[in-house]
Amino acid sequence: MSLSAHSAPHATRPGTAVVSRLACTLVQPLLSRVVRRIADRHPSLFARLGPHQTTDFLIDPVELPFALHLRPDPQALVFRAVPRDAAPRGGAVIRGRFMLLLELIDSEEDGDAAFFSRDLEVSGDTEAVVRLRNALDDIDGSIAEETAAMFGPPGRAILARLRRAYDAHPKESTAR
Repeated sequence: MSLSAHSAPHATRPGTAVVSRLACTLVQPLLSRVVRRIADRHPSLFARLGPHQTTDFLIDPVELPFALHLRPDPQALVFRAVPRDAAPRGGAVIRGRFMLLLELIDSEEDGDAAFFSRDLEVSGDTEAVVRLRNALDDIDGSIAEETAAMFGPPGRAILARLRRAYDAHPKESTAR
Protein backbone atom coordinates (compact mmCIF):
# COMPACT_ATOMS: atom_id res chain seq x y z
CA MET A 1 0.00 0.00 0.00
CA SER A 2 1.46 3.34 -1.00
CA LEU A 3 0.37 6.66 0.43
CA SER A 4 2.52 8.66 -1.92
CA ALA A 5 1.58 10.22 -5.20
CA HIS A 6 5.22 9.94 -6.29
CA SER A 7 7.57 7.19 -5.20
CA ALA A 8 9.95 7.24 -8.15
CA PRO A 9 13.49 6.22 -7.28
CA HIS A 10 16.24 8.79 -7.32
CA ALA A 11 17.85 9.41 -10.68
CA THR A 12 21.35 8.01 -10.78
CA ARG A 13 24.23 10.25 -11.78
CA PRO A 14 27.79 9.20 -12.57
CA GLY A 15 29.78 8.69 -9.37
CA THR A 16 26.69 8.61 -7.16
CA ALA A 17 27.30 5.04 -5.99
CA VAL A 18 30.91 5.75 -4.99
CA VAL A 19 29.96 8.90 -3.06
CA SER A 20 27.09 7.06 -1.40
CA ARG A 21 29.24 4.16 -0.23
CA LEU A 22 31.95 6.49 1.08
CA ALA A 23 29.39 8.62 2.94
CA CYS A 24 27.86 5.48 4.49
CA THR A 25 31.27 4.34 5.71
CA LEU A 26 32.02 7.73 7.25
CA VAL A 27 28.66 8.25 8.97
CA GLN A 28 28.11 4.72 10.29
CA PRO A 29 30.13 5.03 13.53
CA LEU A 30 28.09 8.12 14.42
CA LEU A 31 24.79 6.39 13.70
CA SER A 32 25.76 3.38 15.81
CA ARG A 33 26.65 5.63 18.75
CA VAL A 34 23.47 7.66 18.40
CA VAL A 35 21.09 4.70 18.21
CA ARG A 36 22.67 2.99 21.23
CA ARG A 37 22.36 6.19 23.27
CA ILE A 38 18.74 6.80 22.26
CA ALA A 39 17.86 3.16 23.00
CA ASP A 40 19.50 3.38 26.44
CA ARG A 41 17.75 6.65 27.32
CA HIS A 42 14.32 5.84 25.87
CA PRO A 43 13.54 2.12 26.28
CA SER A 44 9.79 2.85 26.29
CA LEU A 45 10.11 3.70 22.59
CA PHE A 46 10.30 -0.01 21.80
CA ALA A 47 7.26 -0.99 23.84
CA ARG A 48 5.18 1.57 21.94
CA LEU A 49 6.13 -0.05 18.64
CA GLY A 50 4.66 -3.40 19.67
CA PRO A 51 4.84 -5.90 16.81
CA HIS A 52 6.57 -3.34 14.60
CA GLN A 53 9.86 -3.61 16.50
CA THR A 54 11.01 -5.98 13.76
CA THR A 55 9.80 -3.84 10.88
CA ASP A 56 12.52 -2.60 8.57
CA PHE A 57 12.05 1.14 8.07
CA LEU A 58 13.81 2.78 5.16
CA ILE A 59 14.20 6.48 5.90
CA ASP A 60 15.25 8.43 2.84
CA PRO A 61 16.54 11.99 3.39
CA VAL A 62 16.35 13.00 -0.27
CA GLU A 63 19.24 15.45 -0.35
CA LEU A 64 21.73 13.09 1.32
CA PRO A 65 23.72 10.55 -0.73
CA PHE A 66 22.31 7.60 1.22
CA ALA A 67 19.21 6.29 2.98
CA LEU A 68 18.89 5.04 6.54
CA HIS A 69 17.82 1.54 7.50
CA LEU A 70 16.17 1.29 10.93
CA ARG A 71 15.00 -1.88 12.62
CA PRO A 72 13.94 -0.81 16.14
CA ASP A 73 14.23 -4.29 17.64
CA PRO A 74 15.77 -3.91 21.12
CA GLN A 75 17.24 -7.43 20.80
CA ALA A 76 18.87 -6.70 17.41
CA LEU A 77 18.86 -2.95 16.94
CA VAL A 78 19.84 -1.71 13.48
CA PHE A 79 20.41 1.88 12.38
CA ARG A 80 22.71 2.15 9.43
CA ALA A 81 23.42 4.24 6.40
CA VAL A 82 22.88 2.34 3.16
CA PRO A 83 23.48 3.25 -0.46
CA ARG A 84 20.09 3.59 -2.13
CA ASP A 85 21.02 1.02 -4.76
CA ALA A 86 21.80 -1.52 -2.01
CA ALA A 87 19.04 -0.62 0.44
CA PRO A 88 17.07 -3.49 1.90
CA ARG A 89 13.42 -3.71 1.05
CA GLY A 90 11.75 -1.68 3.76
CA GLY A 91 8.52 -2.75 5.37
CA ALA A 92 7.85 0.98 5.59
CA VAL A 93 9.47 3.78 3.60
CA ILE A 94 9.58 7.40 4.75
CA ARG A 95 11.04 9.95 2.33
CA GLY A 96 11.57 13.69 2.74
CA ARG A 97 14.12 16.42 3.27
CA PHE A 98 16.60 15.74 6.08
CA MET A 99 15.58 18.64 8.31
CA LEU A 100 11.88 17.86 7.82
CA LEU A 101 12.56 14.30 8.98
CA LEU A 102 14.51 15.65 11.95
CA GLU A 103 11.65 17.98 12.85
CA LEU A 104 9.21 15.08 12.60
CA ILE A 105 11.36 13.05 15.01
CA ASP A 106 11.15 15.89 17.51
CA SER A 107 7.41 16.50 16.88
CA GLU A 108 8.22 20.03 15.70
CA GLU A 109 6.50 19.48 12.37
CA ASP A 110 3.03 18.10 11.64
CA GLY A 111 3.48 14.81 9.79
CA ASP A 112 -0.03 14.88 8.36
CA ALA A 113 0.47 18.37 6.96
CA ALA A 114 3.86 17.39 5.51
CA PHE A 115 2.32 14.32 3.90
CA PHE A 116 -0.64 16.14 2.36
CA SER A 117 1.60 18.94 1.08
CA ARG A 118 3.72 16.22 -0.56
CA ASP A 119 6.80 17.24 1.42
CA LEU A 120 6.78 13.76 2.96
CA GLU A 121 6.25 10.43 1.21
CA VAL A 122 5.15 7.32 3.06
CA SER A 123 4.73 3.86 1.56
CA GLY A 124 4.54 0.30 2.77
CA ASP A 125 3.26 -0.60 6.22
CA THR A 126 1.54 2.61 7.26
CA GLU A 127 0.51 1.15 10.62
CA ALA A 128 4.21 0.73 11.45
CA VAL A 129 4.88 4.36 10.49
CA VAL A 130 1.99 5.57 12.67
CA ARG A 131 3.30 3.48 15.59
CA LEU A 132 6.79 4.93 15.11
CA ARG A 133 5.39 8.44 14.96
CA ASN A 134 3.34 7.90 18.15
CA ALA A 135 6.34 6.41 19.96
CA LEU A 136 8.49 9.40 19.01
CA ASP A 137 5.72 11.82 20.04
CA ASP A 138 5.79 10.30 23.54
CA ILE A 139 9.47 11.07 24.10
CA ASP A 140 10.08 14.04 26.36
CA GLY A 141 12.64 16.47 25.01
CA SER A 142 14.41 16.59 21.68
CA ILE A 143 16.21 13.62 20.17
CA ALA A 144 18.01 16.05 17.85
CA GLU A 145 19.23 18.09 20.82
CA GLU A 146 20.25 14.93 22.71
CA THR A 147 22.18 13.73 19.68
CA ALA A 148 23.89 17.08 19.18
CA ALA A 149 24.80 17.21 22.88
CA MET A 150 26.57 13.83 22.53
CA PHE A 151 29.16 15.64 20.44
CA GLY A 152 29.49 18.65 22.75
CA PRO A 153 29.67 22.25 21.57
CA PRO A 154 30.57 21.28 17.97
CA GLY A 155 27.47 19.05 17.76
CA ARG A 156 25.18 21.76 19.11
CA ALA A 157 26.73 24.31 16.73
CA ILE A 158 26.21 22.02 13.73
CA LEU A 159 22.56 21.42 14.66
CA ALA A 160 21.96 25.16 15.11
CA ARG A 161 23.56 25.88 11.74
CA LEU A 162 21.53 23.16 10.01
CA ARG A 163 18.33 24.58 11.48
CA ARG A 164 19.20 28.12 10.37
CA ALA A 165 20.05 26.93 6.86
CA TYR A 166 16.82 24.94 6.65
CA ASP A 167 14.73 27.89 7.83
CA ALA A 168 16.46 30.18 5.30
CA HIS A 169 15.58 28.05 2.27
CA PRO A 170 12.07 27.67 0.90
CA LYS A 171 10.72 24.19 1.45
CA GLU A 172 10.44 22.14 -1.71
CA SER A 173 8.20 19.15 -2.23
CA THR A 174 9.86 15.74 -2.47
CA ALA A 175 7.46 14.84 -5.27
CA ARG A 176 9.23 14.32 -8.55
